[in-house]
Amino acid sequence: MTERLYYTDGHASHFVSRVVSCGQCGDGFDVRLERTAFFPGGGGQEADSGTLGGMRIARLAETEDGDIAHILPGPLEPGTEVEGTVDWDVRFARMQSHSGEHIVSGTVHRLFGYDNVGFHMGENAMTLDFSGELSPQDIEAVELEANRAVWRNVPVRTLLPGREELKALDFRSKKELAGQVRLVEIEGVDLCACCAPHVARTGEIGVIKVIDSMRHRGGTRLTVLAGEAAYRDYAAVHVQNSAVSAALSAKRLETALAVRKALAEREELRSALTALKKELLGLKAASLVPTEGNMCLFEPDMDPVTLRELVNAGMEAAGGVCAAFSGADGDYRYIIGSRNVDLRAAAREINAAISGRGGGTGTMIQGSCRASRAEIEQYFASAAAKFTDY
Repeated sequence: MTERLYYTDGHASHFVSRVVSCGQCGDGFDVRLERTAFFPGGGGQEADSGTLGGMRIARLAETEDGDIAHILPGPLEPGTEVEGTVDWDVRFARMQSHSGEHIVSGTVHRLFGYDNVGFHMGENAMTLDFSGELSPQDIEAVELEANRAVWRNVPVRTLLPGREELKALDFRSKKELAGQVRLVEIEGVDLCACCAPHVARTGEIGVIKVIDSMRHRGGTRLTVLAGEAAYRDYAAVHVQNSAVSAALSAKRLETALAVRKALAEREELRSALTALKKELLGLKAASLVPTEGNMCLFEPDMDPVTLRELVNAGMEAAGGVCAAFSGADGDYRYIIGSRNVDLRAAAREINAAISGRGGGTGTMIQGSCRASRAEIEQYFASAAAKFTDY
């Protein structure tokens, strides 16, 4: 059975071990060692990465008999001694997160009696699922207590109790355990069954931050950052908040108030703009000159809703079609309406004439076109007789 160095020392990132066996495994080689610092993954945490015997490890796996398989691209000679190196930055970041998870879960259990029923450590954050609902005030209290445990810099110890000793201990576990049980004890905070590497003292975690919460299956799911991940998140948030602060001329702790004020002002302006558009539409509709033929209108900056309302008014004044265009030569959006012409039938011809694309109903079509204003006006001026066929 391979000795797991990370069980007692999460900082073990470089080691020397004798090769016990090496056999072909698919397109690689399954290497077993007398001892290893490589964590094969489990309990919501991914496996370590690194090199063994100068080769990158393709993957790690815990076997059915409790051994650890190191899958390499090439063979290693049994009986020889090899060096292994764990990718430390990745390992340490995961230790910070996993130890932070134990502190948060232990604190929730102690304060509210809820169990951790799910845990996943992703690339950017970790999620913790609890068996009961936590209010925003509850979460704030948990976060503060968790960080106080970090600041106390208490020891994180590994315990390997015997079966009788285990029966007397009150520890957290998400499943029934068989064989040797490894417990991780965070002094005064938590005692939990766990197979993963952990920091030696809580001060190594640095900071713990809850960044999101939601109801989940009758309980609560927290999204949490710890260690360097929490620092990097704060640094990114600070950059974003500084940009908002500068844009709104607000103090950095008053940006939310400034944003609410800006949104309220925008809503007032939107209401005023809507009223002005309605007034402008009324004036434009009143200025339309009735015609037995087609009506062609150009409004460079008119929005689609107002343009449609203008076409609705023009349809009453035009014996043929009312065609309205917004934009500039070569890049127009159009809406065309008529009470007397079947526009669904005429759409293909109209689009061909104005280099357009679009469609709609028998009374109204809309789309875009690439023709110039002169080309469009010439077409609709000469197309009145054609539309009588539709």
